[in-house]
Amino acid sequence: MAQSGIKSYFPSQVVGDLEKMSQEYGLKVAEAIQSEWFYYTDYGSDRYRTNFDNFHRLRLYARGEQSIQKYKDELSINGDLSYLNLDWKPVPIIPKFVDIVVNGIAERTYDIKAYSQDPYGISKRTEYMENLLADMRTKELNAFTKEAFGVDIANTPEEKLPDSQEELELHMQLTYKQAIEIAEEQAINVLFESNKYELTKKRFYYDLTVLGIGCIKNTFTESEGIKVEYVDPANLVYSYTESPNFEDIYYVGEIKTIPINELKKEFPNLSQEELEEISKQPNNTSAYNNKSSYDQSDNNQIDVLYFNYKTYMNEVYKIKETATGGTKVIVKDDTFNPPVEVLDSNFEKVSRSIEVLYEGVLVLGTKMLLKWEMATNMMRPKSDNSKVKMNYAIVAPRIYKGRIESLVSRITGFADMIQLTHLKLQQVMSRMVPDGVYLDADGIAEVDLGNGTNYNPQEALNMFFQTGSIVGRSLTSDGDMNPGKVPIQEIASGNGGAKMQSLIGNYNYYLQMIRDVTGLNEARDGSTPDKNALVGVQKLAAANSNTATRHILQSGLFLTAETAECLSLRISDILEYSPTREAFIQSIGVHNVATLDELHNLHLHDFGIFLDLEPDEEDKARFENNIQAAIAQQGIDLEDAIDLRQIKNTKLANQLLKIKRRKKFQRDQLAQQQNIQAQANANAQAQQVAAQAEVQKQQSLVQINSQLEQLKAQLEAQKMEQETFAKKELMQLKFQYDLQLKQLETFGLSSREKQREDRKDERTKIQASQQSELIDQRKKDKPPKNFESIDNNLLGDIV
Repeated sequence: MAQSGIKSYFPSQVVGDLEKMSQEYGLKVAEAIQSEWFYYTDYGSDRYRTNFDNFHRLRLYARGEQSIQKYKDELSINGDLSYLNLDWKPVPIIPKFVDIVVNGIAERTYDIKAYSQDPYGISKRTEYMENLLADMRTKELNAFTKEAFGVDIANTPEEKLPDSQEELELHMQLTYKQAIEIAEEQAINVLFESNKYELTKKRFYYDLTVLGIGCIKNTFTESEGIKVEYVDPANLVYSYTESPNFEDIYYVGEIKTIPINELKKEFPNLSQEELEEISKQPNNTSAYNNKSSYDQSDNNQIDVLYFNYKTYMNEVYKIKETATGGTKVIVKDDTFNPPVEVLDSNFEKVSRSIEVLYEGVLVLGTKMLLKWEMATNMMRPKSDNSKVKMNYAIVAPRIYKGRIESLVSRITGFADMIQLTHLKLQQVMSRMVPDGVYLDADGIAEVDLGNGTNYNPQEALNMFFQTGSIVGRSLTSDGDMNPGKVPIQEIASGNGGAKMQSLIGNYNYYLQMIRDVTGLNEARDGSTPDKNALVGVQKLAAANSNTATRHILQSGLFLTAETAECLSLRISDILEYSPTREAFIQSIGVHNVATLDELHNLHLHDFGIFLDLEPDEEDKARFENNIQAAIAQQGIDLEDAIDLRQIKNTKLANQLLKIKRRKKFQRDQLAQQQNIQAQANANAQAQQVAAQAEVQKQQSLVQINSQLEQLKAQLEAQKMEQETFAKKELMQLKFQYDLQLKQLETFGLSSREKQREDRKDERTKIQASQQSELIDQRKKDKPPKNFESIDNNLLGDIV
């Protein structure tokens, strides 16, 4: 789409805020937009009509319904087509490629992720991470405390505690999620579902493929809440830009054809006279052209321009010091400009410039401005509330100098050549005739079948067509050589075959050109691949084809992410202003009741929104190969593989796969060491058992030998004791005997001594007696006595 050659005159943006709010200023803006898009340019057409016609043409090509007039002009001779009987219906070759791209991209799923980036959310995330780091550093102390005292002082369960800094980073990205972030994600998903965003997504992907531009609009009203609407790019008007994301446009709008009754409902303040004036306006005026040439005219429908206009306003505040020493802030308009000396003495002036958005509605072809006011509930990023977002999200990935290129626009020329080739094929086929036969009637007349009948042409043809045999005669009936001896000969009419092959080759050439230009090769469009091509080569070709259309996918994701970010800002409006606030909170609470408490403070947070795109088939296959290789090498367990497949981000999944492999290796190594230790312990225990058995054996042998020796000693002792006892008894008996003998000997000695003493005494006594008697004898002079008789008597007494 070329830049317009007409000069549009927008009013100055450096005027005061009060002037910008006036209807006159709004009408100037609306008329400037109308003049830029709907007035004829130096190129012979207005910008809007050129844009609409181009998009309409591309959409017809994408449907296989393009105009056939150019083909008729190509094949006609001075406009005469009376000799051509052809099927002019276009070959629907482009719709196939469009469906491949749109359906393939629309099937890619994603998850909306919300990241709390306000100070409270960041501090909460930082606190959680610091607790994890503290638990990681005091892991051994926590284990000791728990084992020794039965007290768990850790903030995180041991099984959920990361083992390294890298694992901690992955944990924060994959696992950690604040409740407020979950509530935000659910709120955005509920809004997408209520607005049937999946259907809208397919429509703008179709536009990106066919037209090269896509657009979505989001609005908020207190009665209907948040609405996400598809916008037809053919109805868009916007300021000149070279940015694919339309970031630097200062106005944007769309043309809507609405019935008068709907216009009255939307603007109930319109008087009957104004409605009659609007209804009298024709759809096509000299001032502008719209798309009504493609539709049947309807006097009850009006073309209306809805637009956003971005400008700036000055926020001015008067800061005054009160008598009590306090400070009072008073809001002023931008005309507040007191003298400098007054400012220094009593108060001061503080001001800043912020972007604002005005909304306007203009009936095209008139000066009737139905609406001009500063937008309420403007979407301002909380990170920079001086900026404002427009209600429209637009993307055109291949825009240059205002011109938009699409996938379909690249191949319309080749589609035309394919259609012409198709028509030429019909011409050649219409002029081709089947193969025939040459019948020599004179040659048949010379043939006699031998049954009295001649060989007639009809019978000869029947025989030839049914059996392929021919009856002929080399000599005539006169014996001459028969020049018609083969009466039937085939006539080949193959003059159209070469033309057919040439046209088919031409057809395939232009079809291949479409594949080359779009990047949609045979591996992508489902055609039969080369049987000699390796599987890896085919996958590489499919991956290259996906790369060729990746800009369409990225553009669609940009629209979704931009819309999700706008909805995140709009949610604050619902929670603060919408009467459907409680119903909205309950609809989200159906999914997770735990988020209900968080939703009441949702508008106080600032979120970063991004999309977690599901990997394509090639990425999935590559990642699955990594998983299978890891499982085959026993690098991970089956449970790890199941968890890994749930992660949509393949980059994070591969990092987690490496960590799980490393942890599995460490576990296996630890288990191996434990097995070695257990084996060593078992061997040592076995050796110890064997040694203990040997010791016990030796002890048993020693004990047995000791017992034997002890028994021997006991027996010896008993023997000695018995011998001793026997000796003792013998000795005692001997002693007794000796004693008795001694006693007897003693007694005999004593008896003998006694006897000796007795005899001595007796002798003494006798001697004394005899002495006495002798004395007496002397004294008395007695006669001698015979002492022997006396002695014998004494001895006899003694005996």
